[in-house]
Amino acid sequence: MTALWKDWVNLEAKVAVITGGGGELCSRMAEALAGAGASIAILDYDQAKAEEKVARMKKAGLKSAALVADVTSRSSLEKAGEEFKKHFQALDILVNGAGGNSPLATTGPDQSFFDLPEPAVRKVLELNVLGTILCCQVFGKIILDTRGEGSIINISSMNAFRPLTRIPAYSAAKAGVSNFTQWLAVHFAQNYSPKIRVNAIAPGFFITEQNKFLLMDKSGQMTERGKKIIDHTPQARFGHPDDLVSTLVWLLAPSSSFITGVVIPVDGGFSAYSGV
Repeated sequence: MTALWKDWVNLEAKVAVITGGGGELCSRMAEALAGAGASIAILDYDQAKAEEKVARMKKAGLKSAALVADVTSRSSLEKAGEEFKKHFQALDILVNGAGGNSPLATTGPDQSFFDLPEPAVRKVLELNVLGTILCCQVFGKIILDTRGEGSIINISSMNAFRPLTRIPAYSAAKAGVSNFTQWLAVHFAQNYSPKIRVNAIAPGFFITEQNKFLLMDKSGQMTERGKKIIDHTPQARFGHPDDLVSTLVWLLAPSSSFITGVVIPVDGGFSAYSGV
């Protein structure tokens, strides 16, 4: 929380909602936006995680509030929206960070594609695609009604550009997030306000609790899959949270007001490398 992002872009008087804000990457985004002067509402399905992040930011003198919701439920999000209004008068920024994969929706030696359980596949699709759409409906409406301008940032993935082996549901879901991002950017600009911008960040490979089982073994060494990823990443490393933060802040900057409907890879060159 020590990085002075406001030296680059000043977000003072701005308010942001970050879904999945209790997670590793999104909580870092929240801290960065708070460091740039924004007030932050951390939305997570895990109340303890949300409140922990909020307490940490308040201790640093930053304005923050915890919201609890299931992003796959419109009624749950609407309740969170009403709670948001108790703390803040307007909304400027929505970061849709809630998402992820499930080991149960992943193929492997013990589970073929034909055996992937429907509930697991459905859960991954709903969490990533439906969750993004519903959050844009509920909180995008608050942006429109209170400011009439602002920015929505969705979180896509490298899998949206080139699907990876073993994770069919997650790859399909993130492709949906990228497509929806472009659709919504056009829809907002043409029907509501050209000053509400919608973009996405497509992270390359960052080790988190959700994907660690695929990239690292129990001894802390890279799995064969992890080694293949590094071999196909020209910068030969996994991403760091600040690699995403810099792109997020750039997309939110007033000087980026002509950027909408784009999906920005942050991948160390993975998407540019043919393997030869």
